[in-house]
Amino acid sequence: MTSLRLFFILLIPLFCSAKSTVTYYKCVTDKSTVFSQHPCSNSAQQLTLTHSDPQAKVPSEQHYKTLNALEKRQIIRNLKNALRAKKQHAAILGRKRDEAAREQQRRVTRLMDDEKRKATVKDVKQQLKSINKDYLKQVKVLNKEIAQIEKKLKRME
Repeated sequence: MTSLRLFFILLIPLFCSAKSTVTYYKCVTDKSTVFSQHPCSNSAQQLTLTHSDPQAKVPSEQHYKTLNALEKRQIIRNLKNALRAKKQHAAILGRKRDEAAREQQRRVTRLMDDEKRKATVKDVKQQLKSINKDYLKQVKVLNKEIAQIEKKLKRME
């Protein structure tokens, strides 16, 4: 964004110069007088027109306000995109956790003897506990990031 701001700051003097000079040619013929950018005959008279604009001496603050508004809109758009990405990431984590939990439940529903079933149930409970622990840890981090982004977004709007 700073390069865009620098670009506009460098262009302001070009468009807001205090004086502008234009060269033109005057050709007098039998029928009329012609003014042109290029010499219209060998007897063309070169003239110069100088124009000064008193309001163009100092660039107005409006340019800076416009650039600041553009930068603010870009920051807001980026924050909204980051917020949407974080929420989408949280939804993906939830789907992954649900899939892992279903897989562990499938292990329990398979046909097996009682002793093996008890060991599998015990293992499934440990796995589900681990899955939920990892999920909660990741969601906690994501929720903090989401809260920070929402806070920044409120400050910008």
